[in-house]
Order: sequence, then C-alpha cells, then structure tokens
Amino acid sequence: MHKIIFIYILMFVGIIQGQELNCEISINSDRITNINKQIFRTLESSLNEFVNKTKWTTQNFNQNERIECSMFINVSEVDNTTFTATIQIQAARPVYNSIYTSPIFNYNDKDFVFKYVEFESLNFNPNSFDSNLISVIAFYSYMILAIDADSFESLKGTPYLEMAQNVMSIAQTGGYKGWTQSDGLQNRYYMVSDFLSNTFNPIRNAYFEYHVNGLDKMADDLKGGKENIKLALMNLSKIQNVRPNAFLTRIFFDAKSDEITDIFKEGPTIQAAELVDVLNRLSPLNASKWSTIRF
Repeated sequence: MHKIIFIYILMFVGIIQGQELNCEISINSDRITNINKQIFRTLESSLNEFVNKTKWTTQNFNQNERIECSMFINVSEVDNTTFTATIQIQAARPVYNSIYTSPIFNYNDKDFVFKYVEFESLNFNPNSFDSNLISVIAFYSYMILAIDADSFESLKGTPYLEMAQNVMSIAQTGGYKGWTQSDGLQNRYYMVSDFLSNTFNPIRNAYFEYHVNGLDKMADDLKGGKENIKLALMNLSKIQNVRPNAFLTRIFFDAKSDEITDIFKEGPTIQAAELVDVLNRLSPLNASKWSTIRF
C-alpha cells in the first residue's frame, strides 16, 4: 500500500512539473452577432487546456517556475468555420527577492486567421501542420519560453527559438499570412529569424543584462542595479548602428518602455542624459515617456 501511495505521489509531482506555461487565454467576440456565442466559450476553454497542459520542452518546471503569460484573441469576423482575429501575447518574469514581475513580451499579431469547428481536439505535432490556430499558439508559446530563458541566462533561449523556427517553417505549407518573407517585414518569419541571427545578439544579451544584472540586483543595490540597466540599454546602440528601427528593437521596447520610465524617474538619480539621448534614437515613438526620466 505504501508503495502504491509513493508511486502516486511521484506521478502527481511529475504532472505539476511537466508543463512550462501558466497562460490565461481569453477571447473577445463582441463584434460577432451571426453565430451562437457558445463556440467562443468552448474555444477559450480548449485553448487554455491546450497551452497549459502541453509539455512544450524536455525540461521540468516546478509549479512556481511556470511562466506567467496571457493571450488575448479579438475576433472580428466569422465566416462559417473561418475566424479572422488578432492576438495579443504578453509574458512576464519574476524579479529576484521581490513580488514584482517584469514584462518581457508584449506583441500584437494582426494576421491571425484560422479555421475551427466546435469541440475539435487541439493537439500539437511538431512535425506536421494541423491548423493555423495550433501553429500560431505553439509559435508564441515557444517565443515566450525563449525570451524568458534569455532573461535568465545569456542566449539560453536558442533551443526554444529553433523550435519556433521549426513551427514557422512547417506552417508555411498552410498558406496563411504571417509565416513568410513575402508577408511583410514585421511578422512571425522575421521575428524568429532575427532572434536567431547573430546580428541581434545585443538585444538578446540585453534581456539578460537588464534583468539578471539590473532588476534582480535592485533589492540589494538599487543604484547599482539602475546603472546596470542603463548599461544594458546603452549597448542596444550596437543594433541601431547596423539596423536602425529594427523589428526586435520595437518588440523590446513595446514590453519595456513603461518599466524603463518608472525605473529612471523614481529613486536615486544617476547620470541619465546620455541614456535619454540613446533611448530617443532607439525608440522615438516613446519620446514622451523618455522625457519624464530624471537626470
């Protein structure tokens, strides 16, 4: 009897360690009036189960290590079984010795068209294209894993980026928009391809330096942590010099701009005039935020 209980406990621990994401998926269908709204509730429930119960990697994550993230799907049109939507993906990682979670990914994908029949099973096969719904969700699940890993160890997210790239390559056979070079310069194809390019290693290193040597140290050394965050951001100039207005630069600041502003307009001041100049060149769209930084 004791052996049976022990085996059961091990199985339970394996279950809570198996999954990597703690993702909340919600669907907005306010603009849809021509079908029964129950289908959206069914889809929402199925997607939450799919993302949170799929084992995306070979790594074991403890329950408290699961990555906090969300996906918001805004459906604008339904034609029979074809859904036209956008999807907003957000993710955050904990900060050492703090209850604060830092945003690491905030992206709105406007090219999200998929087919869905109520109650159909959602299963991910990394070697085949089953639906654009599954491919898009799987792609962003791996992107979340990659950016999170990079924020803890330099370039640690490469295996997950390669998995996302594999999803992208296979999804191209489906003919949906967002997966190829011909679909524009800011899409899933370029997102994962740029992250895997050595040209953009400074951005991936910035995720690490910003979080591990910056935010994670602020509880013990607030000013020192801010100095390290400044250095991480200054190093992004390496990208600006070779790829002005790069797609990944925009992705970085879409997640971090509000946090950066809060960090540098509060607490002990540091020499930030040069930083503000760099930020204005890196992300001019956020100039109004950078103007609030104290220096």
